[in-house]
Order: sequence, then C-alpha cells, then structure tokens
Amino acid sequence: MDIRIIGITLAFVCYLTVMVVIGWRNMKSNTSAADFFLGSRKVGPWMTALSAEASDMSGWLLMGLPGVAYLTGMKEAFWTAAGLIIGTYLNWLFVAKRLRKYSIHSNDSITIPEFFTNRFKDKSRLISLVSVIFILIFFTIYAASGFVACAKLFNTVFGIPYLPALLLGIVVILAYTLAGGYLAVCATDFVQGSLMFVALVITTCIGMVALGGPGEAIQQVSAFGAQFLNPFVSGPEDTFGLMEIISALAWGLGYFGMPHILIRFMGLRSNHEVKVSRKIAMVWVIIAFITTLLVGAFGKAYLLPEVLSAGNEDTVFIRTILKMYPAFIGGIFLCGILAAAMSSADSQLLVAASAFSRDIYFSFIKKDASEKQMLRISRVTVFAVAAIAFLIARNPDSSIFGLVSYAWAGFGATFGPLVLLALFWKKTSRNGALAGLIAGGITVIVWKPLSGGIFNLYEILPGFAVCLLVAMIVSLLDKTRDPEVAAEYETYTRLGD
Repeated sequence: MDIRIIGITLAFVCYLTVMVVIGWRNMKSNTSAADFFLGSRKVGPWMTALSAEASDMSGWLLMGLPGVAYLTGMKEAFWTAAGLIIGTYLNWLFVAKRLRKYSIHSNDSITIPEFFTNRFKDKSRLISLVSVIFILIFFTIYAASGFVACAKLFNTVFGIPYLPALLLGIVVILAYTLAGGYLAVCATDFVQGSLMFVALVITTCIGMVALGGPGEAIQQVSAFGAQFLNPFVSGPEDTFGLMEIISALAWGLGYFGMPHILIRFMGLRSNHEVKVSRKIAMVWVIIAFITTLLVGAFGKAYLLPEVLSAGNEDTVFIRTILKMYPAFIGGIFLCGILAAAMSSADSQLLVAASAFSRDIYFSFIKKDASEKQMLRISRVTVFAVAAIAFLIARNPDSSIFGLVSYAWAGFGATFGPLVLLALFWKKTSRNGALAGLIAGGITVIVWKPLSGGIFNLYEILPGFAVCLLVAMIVSLLDKTRDPEVAAEYETYTRLGD
C-alpha cells in the first residue's frame, strides 16, 4: 500500500475511533427519552453553539458550497452565504431564548412537533402527525446528502468504489448515534465543528501564500473571469439575475424551521447563556463562510493543471488538501470534511427518531410505552431512516448542494413560519397552525419540479409565504379558537428568564 494512503488511513482510524468512543461513553447517560433526545437541558453555551453550527453546515459547507464557487464563481455562492449568515443571527437573536423558555413552559416539550401540539392545545395531535410526516420526508433527503458527502470523500481519497464507501460512512454514523443520543451528538459536533473551522482557516491561508500572497492569488483567480471573486460581476454566460439573488438570500429563512438546530436552543442549560452562544456561533459562521468561499475560488488556480469538470466540483476541498499537506496531517484535515457530513447526519437521524417515537408511536400506537421501549423504537427509527437515505444516496452523481437545497426549503417553509407565529403571535390557533403546516409543505413539494419564469424562484420563498399567510388567515377566521391558548401565551410572555 502507498505510504501516503497509510498515513491518511491512520488519521481516519484515529478520528473515527474517537467519535465512536464518545458515543458509547455517553450511552450510560441515556436513562430516559429526555436524556436521549435533549440531554436533559444541561448543555453549555460553547457546546451548544458549535453543535448547532456544525450540525447545520454539514457536508455541503466543505463540499457543496466550495464546489459552486469553483464552478460558477462567487455570485450564487456569495449570496447564499450572505443569506445564511443573516438567518443564523436572526434565529439566535429572536428564536433561541423564547423557544427554550416556551418549550419548558409548555409541558416541558422536547421535540418540535410536541412543542406545536402543546402550544396550540391540539388534543387530536394532528399537528404532531403532519409534522412528523414532513420531518421524515425532508430529513431522509437531508441525511442522504451527508451520506453522499462521506461516500465521495472515501471514493476520492481511498479509491473505494462508491457504494462500499457509502455503506462505510453510514455504519460509522450509526455506530455512535444509536448509542450516545443527544449528548454524544453534541460532544462529537463540538469536536467536529472545531476541526472543520481549523481545516478551513489553515487551508485558506496556506493556499493564498502558495499562490504568491493575497494580491497574486486574486490576480490568478480573476484570470478565469472577474465573477470568480466579485459577486457583483456577471460572467459571459451568467444568467444569475435579481430573482436568483433573492432566491439565494432566501436561504436565511430556513433557519427558523430547522428542527436539528431548534432543539439545540431547547437543550441549552440556561437562557442567560443564549447571548454567549450567539456570539460564539456568529464568529464561527462568518469565518467559516469566508474561508469556504475562498477555498473554492482559489482552487481554480491552486489545483492547476488539474481542472475539475461539472459533477466533480464537490471534491475541490478534498483535492486541495491532498495536494497541500503531508499524508497524516492531510488525513486529519480530510476528517474535517468527514466531520461536516457526520455532524449533520447524526443530528438529523436523532431528530427524526425523536419525532417518530414520541409523536407517533407514543401518541398514536402505544400510549403506555415505557422509557425503555421508547428508546428501542427510537433506535429502530434511526436505522430505518438511514436505510431509506441510503437508497436516495446510491447515485454517485448526486449533488450534495441540490439535496440540501430541497430539504432546507422543506423545513424552512413548513416549520419556520409556525415557529415564529407560535413565539410572537398570540392569535395563532390550532386550526391555523395545522392549515399553514400542510400548505407550506405541499407548496414546496409541488413547486420543486416546476421551472420557467417565476417557478425558477427558490421554493422556500413561496412555501414560507403560503404557510405564513394561510396560518394567519385561518387563525383570524377560526371561530373555535381555544381561549386557554391565548391565556397561556400571556403567561409565557410575562415569565422572566
């Protein structure tokens, strides 16, 4: 075996061993569903912040987004990053503290469907049922993007055929998610978020120096076209206009509806620590996005004479690391890419499991289920969702960015408006929430396959707008509004931190 492959393999083995050990060490902490799904709300600000951002960014941050910057330049990549930075800040500023406080006040809810059910006093639990259906649909697609990232990484680095590489990534992710639950996911996300950050910053700096410094690097990349570093300049065949810029910025709306990010807010130890977490998260996000875009852009010049064709652009960061570092160090930084994929996939699997076990199995199938039975069903659900995601991810030409884009729109449009209405509008009714939930989800699913004219608009925008409007109109027209819902909201708004 090549000495370089041996060094990279050793780094991967060390990293994956640490991740699995963390998962199994946390297994003894899971004596209840609250432990497994929310860590009993005892996670500190640093771990919460890095876990939220690492689980958010996934493989598309280190593979999908740099690939877009490499292939088409800054326009789409820059405006998407800008929308996500704004959305991250607004989510931490307006949602984090209120959601944590209200989820505790509302019968100590530990999942998003459960929070909606308790917030709107839905005795039929239809809101939970519909929520879980959408969670399972969109998280399966989202988890598939993480699996694709793992498979492309193993395939590019080790030459492992795509399907075996895909199975290897899934096995590792399942190993610690099934065992450790929420605390294991947060702990591994903390490690993975730190590794992603270091890999991006150091690689960007070295790449810039290798190209002759900032000025020379900019000149070399600009030779491919001004659009590769300037988001306000169009390329010769550029069709990225105002509608596309609005669509890219609209990615920020997705944050309000991401269950795997929202539960990080709910699991935080104290409301007083939200501000600290927000500052940590914003520093991480801003630096991570800047370096991600630069890795993709500088890769145009740094990888020469190698030129990545459409379909292979997702591997720009992988190939940059392989060219830049000695074997073992390169292996460690390649683990940062693996970390990005794993940190989202584990969170998505866990949230899907919690939603099904608590909001379908416990609510509709076996209401007297014990904690042990709930944990067992949760682990079976993790495995089932992973199996379906594997089927979606089998195509080696799958686009990481494309898969994430669809799932992101689904969650943002389906849950985002309801989270905001639940936290900020007293008049939201149970029927309004249910109608908005269904309308938003269906809009995304119907809009996605359409194209041409207004249908080129990113589906999150029409989905978000339809969900918001339908929920508000039905709530205002609802003659059966429960006065207890409004009374509880009034009590919640008077609560201190």
